[in-house]
Amino acid sequence: MEFIKAFLVGGIICAVVQILLDRTKLMPGRVMVILVCLGTILGAVGVYEPFLEFAGSGAGVPLLGFGNTLWKGVREAIDSDGILGIFKGGFKASAVGISAALIFGYLGSLVFQPKMRE
Repeated sequence: MEFIKAFLVGGIICAVVQILLDRTKLMPGRVMVILVCLGTILGAVGVYEPFLEFAGSGAGVPLLGFGNTLWKGVREAIDSDGILGIFKGGFKASAVGISAALIFGYLGSLVFQPKMRE
């Protein structure tokens, strides 16, 4: 049942994003920023954690989950380091995910030999 909930919630998030891309003039980069900001806001008001408990990786993997991770890192860093935590908390919390994206992106470019578009 856990996999079905994750699949359905992740699918609904992806469907809503696809509708935004198809029905509005928002560019993909702006939609991604909206998702990260929305995940941060939902985490700040305390809504995202219960949603994450219900949906599992269906809510944790998309960009909403990245925004929530940034929020949690900033909140923890502010609690331990004060106001300087605003600047380092998000980086510390998301460093592993960002590093993995960079490494696997680089490895993918070696395997598939991308070419510049004209």
